[in-house]
Amino acid sequence: MANSNIVLMKTTTLILTLLLSHVAALAQSPATVAGIWEGTSLCTVPNSPCHNEHVVYHVKPDPKDATKFSIDADKIVNGQEDFMGTLSCVFTAAKSELYCDTAGDWRFTISGNKMVGTLHLKDGTLYRNVDVTRKK
Repeated sequence: MANSNIVLMKTTTLILTLLLSHVAALAQSPATVAGIWEGTSLCTVPNSPCHNEHVVYHVKPDPKDATKFSIDADKIVNGQEDFMGTLSCVFTAAKSELYCDTAGDWRFTISGNKMVGTLHLKDGTLYRNVDVTRKK
């Protein structure tokens, strides 16, 4: 009986180890974050100064820290990119999440060539929903 319990524990440990390594492999690596992303940034608060935008995000890695990225955010105006600003962000591979702490909290989740995100104001209000696709 004791031997069968030991075999069962070892088998369970092996299966869990394999499953966890598979889950870790599915998480996005920092290399998949960089690129040019295009899509929409939509307002969620009616009667606010917010405007729905067609956006292009230029996501670049920090050469000194593989977990840090900058996002140069542009909106499309009359067919041209119009620079809005730069976000400084940190990437957490386990969550496939890019987090940018500014006057609000930007959080983006990356899955393949899709990145979806939100902007929450510091009071917790959901202010924007972002849905972009990698162009390059």
